[in-house]
Amino acid sequence: MPPIIPVERFEIFATGLDHPECLAFDNDGNLWAGGEGGQVYKISPAGLLQQVASLNSFNGGIAFSPDDELIVCNPAQGLVRVSKNGEIKLFASHAGERKLICPNYPVYDRAGNLYVGDSGNWMKQNGALCRFTPGGEGEVIAAPFGYANGLALSSDERTLYMVESNTDRVFQFDLSEHGAIGEHRVYAENVGRLPDGLALDIQGNLYASCYASDDIHRISPRGGGGGGGDKVELFAHDRWAILLSRPTNMAFGVRDGDRDTMYVANLGRYTITRAKVGVAGQMLANQK
Repeated sequence: MPPIIPVERFEIFATGLDHPECLAFDNDGNLWAGGEGGQVYKISPAGLLQQVASLNSFNGGIAFSPDDELIVCNPAQGLVRVSKNGEIKLFASHAGERKLICPNYPVYDRAGNLYVGDSGNWMKQNGALCRFTPGGEGEVIAAPFGYANGLALSSDERTLYMVESNTDRVFQFDLSEHGAIGEHRVYAENVGRLPDGLALDIQGNLYASCYASDDIHRISPRGGGGGGGDKVELFAHDRWAILLSRPTNMAFGVRDGDRDTMYVANLGRYTITRAKVGVAGQMLANQK
């Protein structure tokens, strides 16, 4: 089956980045991204690139808190807070007694709690899902996993999704209104090859960007409150790995007229690309 949208719909939004892995919008409509050498970039709505800081080692996922403060997953250091003027401060290096091995992907809830996928070591089955309070106190809330990676939190904050990259699966966790986490279960399988990042749209569709297959898959929610994804579909694919080249993370635009635009970080190149996809993205904790 052909992909839902043709790759020709994508265009280069920004270039000159050092193999970007991650991206996230602040509340002002600026797109932030990380680089392979530790760069932290700010990109204006016009696509103008500015390096704000450097952590001097590879940056994984990034997210903005409800107060619009940037947190960076930096595997060599842990979780690092980067201010908009470039000041750097370590947020956490441990989740309880666990030293973070490879913090890879963060997502905030509206109360300011931070969920983090700690990938662990490749093929060692020592990945974990961690949660941190706004003050930086952390705990492991589920383990062990394979390569724990991308996260997405439903709009009602009662469901958390997590990628296990080495098995091409997405897990689903139920959250209580008080934050207690339930048992995990498989939400979707055979999600491309090496899925990495996740994003949700306002219809509840979950998107997974897949590093090893240069594509994005869409997982539709099951009707009637079922416990799994109803259908995994190829959403976009680039056989030439030009506009989607080792895609790792996605973010939807936040400005009026741009909320139905998906932005994609291409770890295999120096670009962030984007495409109109016909449905608005879910607003995240910092987006008001």
